[in-house]
Amino acid sequence: MSRDASRRLFLSMTSLMGAGLVWGETAGAAPPSRGKEKKEKSEPAEVNATEDLMREHGVIRRTLLVYEACASQLGTGSPPRADVLASAANLIRRFAENYHERLEEEQVFPRLEKAGKQGELIRVLREQHAAGRKLTDGILKSATPVALQDAGRRQALASSLQAFVRMYQPHAAREDTELFPAFHALFAEAEFHELGERFEEQEHQILGAGGFESAVAEVAQLETAVGIHDLAAFTAR
Repeated sequence: MSRDASRRLFLSMTSLMGAGLVWGETAGAAPPSRGKEKKEKSEPAEVNATEDLMREHGVIRRTLLVYEACASQLGTGSPPRADVLASAANLIRRFAENYHERLEEEQVFPRLEKAGKQGELIRVLREQHAAGRKLTDGILKSATPVALQDAGRRQALASSLQAFVRMYQPHAAREDTELFPAFHALFAEAEFHELGERFEEQEHQILGAGGFESAVAEVAQLETAVGIHDLAAFTAR
């Protein structure tokens, strides 16, 4: 073997031995993940105040789909059951009007008005809250077996359901895209986090322990009762 070849072999062996020593030192230690306690599972991110309001709109919109289905059925020979109609209207009253809208009127509107923002929009939203409550009064009065036997009252009831849907769809859309972003912009993030916690406390005070989740389960039952529970049925063909 030439002198140069011997030198190259010596250097190669030295490098391998050095690498082996380094590997041996590190191999003796436990891998980074071994011997350590598993990290506790992180908590899910909390729902902030505007996200809370917007997901409540989701429950309301699903109830509006129930209203639409009931209005359509009222014009046929197979009207919806009176108890289903009454349950849908009571959900609107309890969840939308007595909780969600009350939260807006007590917590959201006044803060924006004080800041001089969204005044005209808030004026219209307040008027629509009042109009919706009047419609709900009429729907509840007409959601009885006796009333559903009368063709004229069925037609009037269908009109009330359609009017509520026609008003609330743009109402909720404007709040989601204009009112709530303006409301969020009023707060520093830490203060907004605290407000979200207060919203959650109020939710359970008014709606009970189940809160939002109970409302979702309730609207799902109504969807099944009127035959619109299969989301795939809405897929465009």
